Amino acid sequence: MNPQSLIRPIVRALHAYVPGEQPKIRGLIKLNTNENPYPPSPKVLAAIKAAVDGRLRLYPNPTAQALREKLAKFHYCAPENIVIGNGSDDILALAVRAFVEPSGFRVPALAGQRRVLPAKAGTPNSACTVQYFTPSYSLYPVLAATHGARTNAVRLATDFTLPSLELLRKSRAWDFTAALMFITTPNAPSGRGYSTAELGALCHLHRGVVLLDEAYVDFAEENALRLALAHPHVLVARTFSKAYSLCFQRVGYCVGHPALIAALDRMRDSYNVNGLGQVGALATLDDLPYYRRNFARIKATRARVSEALMRLGFDMLPSATNFILVRPPRFPAKDWLEKLRARKILVRWFSYPEVKDYLRITIGTDAEADALLRAVKTIL
Repeated sequence: MNPQSLIRPIVRALHAYVPGEQPKIRGLIKLNTNENPYPPSPKVLAAIKAAVDGRLRLYPNPTAQALREKLAKFHYCAPENIVIGNGSDDILALAVRAFVEPSGFRVPALAGQRRVLPAKAGTPNSACTVQYFTPSYSLYPVLAATHGARTNAVRLATDFTLPSLELLRKSRAWDFTAALMFITTPNAPSGRGYSTAELGALCHLHRGVVLLDEAYVDFAEENALRLALAHPHVLVARTFSKAYSLCFQRVGYCVGHPALIAALDRMRDSYNVNGLGQVGALATLDDLPYYRRNFARIKATRARVSEALMRLGFDMLPSATNFILVRPPRFPAKDWLEKLRARKILVRWFSYPEVKDYLRITIGTDAEADALLRAVKTIL
């Protein structure tokens, strides 16, 4: 028996999401995965350590109810407006499963031929479509593919800003009735921030679910959370990973209309968020001034590094995140990746056509930023 024949065709054809490299070389400065360079609050560390006791044998609260209630107070809404996920990636996956019909996708046949699985009778293509801008978070098409959904990737403007509404109205590429539309705001990998006004205009026109992915919003000047509380078809997803230094614990959440939140809740695993993660997130919300000081430090370092790299000949995109997207001088971006790695500095390069000429660089500590700038000057 050929074991490949036991695997669903859609899984055989899947190109899985590729996370940033986790270095195995001692001493590398890690500026490739957009982690916060500063540790969690001492109060958060103390709370997690104190929870490592006999509770480890027990199941965590299945709905993370205490965290939902505290987030509801923080965002001036009700607990019914919030669902907790195993990181915001969990939320994104739940949204695809809850709001998009799995049909009308292309898969390879066993003989290597391509075939299209038919949509359910009477199901319009829009009901099977996950729509997003490109370039943006590369997990979106993977989630659609694993679900067997159609994808509709719409190009951002050449400077990675959102296309105008007039252009989208005229464009046949845009589907205002797509079952689910992801918008990464601020954008990754470009780092660009989008105003609440332009996001609101898009939400007003769209007829499917709009999920605003605000993983980096704490490094921006504004957020769009009010849109999720004002519109019944809009969701906002956030994470405790990027800004709040809890990548290791995997805690995210989503805010929106209770009907949509209930749908996500029905789709999630029973105990999708571990107990120590819940403890850490709760303690984080009790020490927000600590994190806001770190946000300010990261923004200041971001401005200093951006200015220094521009003086050295790098083309710089404005950033509202904890990373920058830069087009380096003299050598191709992929060569810069290797030259920096040879000097024990790890950054991120993507092969996608829209961004292959750029490097994405996470904002680290001031010491890490100084090491980066020294390495760049040496290479130049």
